[in-house]
Amino acid sequence: MSWAPAAFVLLWSTGFVGAKYGLPYAEPFSFLALRLAIAAALLGLVAAVTSGRVRREQVGRAAVSGLLLHATYLGGVFWAISRGTPAGVSSVVVSLQPVLVAALAVRLLDERLVRRQWAGLAVGVLGVALVVGPGLVGGEQDSPVAGLVACLLALVGGTLGTLWQKRHGDGIPLLWGTAVQYAAAAAVLAVLSAATESQRLEWTGEFVAALVWLVVALSIGAVLLLLLLLRRGSASAVSSLYYLVPPATAVEAYVMFDERLAAVSLAGIVVTCVGVAMVVRRPRKSQAPPHLVHRGAPDAPH
Repeated sequence: MSWAPAAFVLLWSTGFVGAKYGLPYAEPFSFLALRLAIAAALLGLVAAVTSGRVRREQVGRAAVSGLLLHATYLGGVFWAISRGTPAGVSSVVVSLQPVLVAALAVRLLDERLVRRQWAGLAVGVLGVALVVGPGLVGGEQDSPVAGLVACLLALVGGTLGTLWQKRHGDGIPLLWGTAVQYAAAAAVLAVLSAATESQRLEWTGEFVAALVWLVVALSIGAVLLLLLLLRRGSASAVSSLYYLVPPATAVEAYVMFDERLAAVSLAGIVVTCVGVAMVVRRPRKSQAPPHLVHRGAPDAPH
């Protein structure tokens, strides 16, 4: 299992790049609705064969998680990328989710942060400011303000979804719960697509490749890998892996799209990673706070 953490980071980071690869051929909500509907059907089939039934009240809880973790989170990121926000920038903004979860858990879940974690919150915010700053002042990168706002909305949705999942997600079968999450999100995104988009889909080789990768490798592969890590008792380690996603995404976006970030933005990625690491790292002489145990992760923008 020594390969699993690295594989998880690699798969999760490609979600941002996969979104950019497929979005020229489909509008964001239409793309997401199709992808999540396929993923829901596939996971539902697997769950029907391998898992027990899900109770009615669990369906409702899972649906709320899906609306926050996937419809809001993924919808915001896909919309931002479709409007020109660099994949690397979007990954950094939403990577602050563990930081916000840690801060909000103090009030909502009665959890406590040590001084190092509070310092990490400040460092993470500084890092994001460095990443998005050049785009806001007309620097080297193209980061429309509307796209950054959409990323912030995605960050809020993912954060609230994680807190909801931590409070109400216990006992929901993971395969069935994820399938319900995807189905609920797909339904809402389909409505948004019908109301705001032309629902254009160009079935090019590039679009099919992006769709297959995002469904199989991300919605199925990354989720099943996450379940495997959790089953092996690596929950806190999984949550700490998210701060490695932005640098991986930046490298992938540079290789595939020649997406270049300003030097100060690259520095901001490093600063953000340090800040998030300070928050999620397990305290030396005590058990990890409950908010570091990862029970449900938002799907990567895949």
